[in-house]
Amino acid sequence: MASQTWQKASYSAANDNCVEVRAVGGLVELRESDDGELILHTTAAAFTELLHAIKAGELDRHS
Repeated sequence: MASQTWQKASYSAANDNCVEVRAVGGLVELRESDDGELILHTTAAAFTELLHAIKAGELDRHS
């Protein structure tokens, strides 16, 4: 990921309530589309681990 433009999952379609992501200065940034002022900064490695955990269902029990 090498973009300073906010991206959202294609699963979100036209829905404006989603998590957006972008890469800036070697970090990955995440924000809620409806609250763009609060931005979470993380490393690419930590973001990759999060995605793997989500896809593996490891976080489902916390919902």
